[in-house]
Amino acid sequence: MIKVIIVDDKKVFRETMRFILNQDEEINVIGIAKDGVEARELCISLKPDVVLMDIMMPECNGIEATRRIKETKVSPKIIMLTTFNDNKNVSEALNNGADGYVLKDIDGKDLIYAIKSTYRGMGTIHHTVMDSFVKKSVLDLTEEESVNERKNYDLTDRDIKIIGMIVDGKNNKEISEATYFSEGSIRNLVSEILNKLKLKDRTQLAVFALKNKIV
Repeated sequence: MIKVIIVDDKKVFRETMRFILNQDEEINVIGIAKDGVEARELCISLKPDVVLMDIMMPECNGIEATRRIKETKVSPKIIMLTTFNDNKNVSEALNNGADGYVLKDIDGKDLIYAIKSTYRGMGTIHHTVMDSFVKKSVLDLTEEESVNERKNYDLTDRDIKIIGMIVDGKNNKEISEATYFSEGSIRNLVSEILNKLKLKDRTQLAVFALKNKIV
């Protein structure tokens, strides 16, 4: 059972999310909080597996709360669940330890999938957020960095195909359907690619791939 805490300053939204998530037999919403201060306290006392964290909240916003929670001995996965799709918030959230970033217009089934994927160690970023963030990251590269010649990096054709789909913002399920590999196999293959390139997550992989002309 995946233990989840929902953090948002809107009561209606918190209760709606709790109802939706509790419909899944693998998820149990064990607590809700209205701001980052309450979120940190609940994380210490309840030790959740995953936290759904809004960004704009009084007292302590979601990005600062993420940093504070990650500094504690408990270390839940934190998914930013917000309406803000701008590079500044995405970058700050990831730099402060967020494991995922999805928008509030996400379908309920996709949100449940994102929670399960993040819980299993695969950071999840909404495809529109990924597209915007990656493009901005590439534009921010210096001219010298952007003209690097393409290198192989010991990547197979299959690796490069998977990387291309990650750059396009596809999740493991979509990659699985396109390649006819199981989702479990895709998770393993992505992990192998990250290990080969000594990268932390899919966002770094997408930026690295475009920067070094792998796709």
